[in-house]
Amino acid sequence: MLKKGNKLYSILTGSCPRCHKESMYVDKNPYHMGKIFEMHDRCGHCDLKYKIEPSFFYGAMYVSYAVGIAFAVAAFVIANLFLGASLITTFIAIIGTLVVFMPVIMRISRNIWINMFVKYDAKATLHNTSR
Repeated sequence: MLKKGNKLYSILTGSCPRCHKESMYVDKNPYHMGKIFEMHDRCGHCDLKYKIEPSFFYGAMYVSYAVGIAFAVAAFVIANLFLGASLITTFIAIIGTLVVFMPVIMRISRNIWINMFVKYDAKATLHNTSR
């Protein structure tokens, strides 16, 4: 299911959206809170500039809202419908889910945002891409 060349691969792994060869992030673990937003400037394999323009990733905030809603709905369905929890317990489960998964939501949102603008190119290397 997760093969290189698939946008879902790049989104879930945080790899370069053009070549899928290396991680965009300095630290792959989103739970190292001091390094959650630290990204390489460029891909070491295909030389893609990740911050395409100043403030490029501000658009990821809108994606983050949608991804957060998806996590909240999933928490509601699991807590209320499957486990039969009360409404207040379900609310606490939703808040807990959003707090625990906040770093993952932020990373996935950035990955979705950049993948909306950059296309996969299996032949992308330092030698055949322009700066």
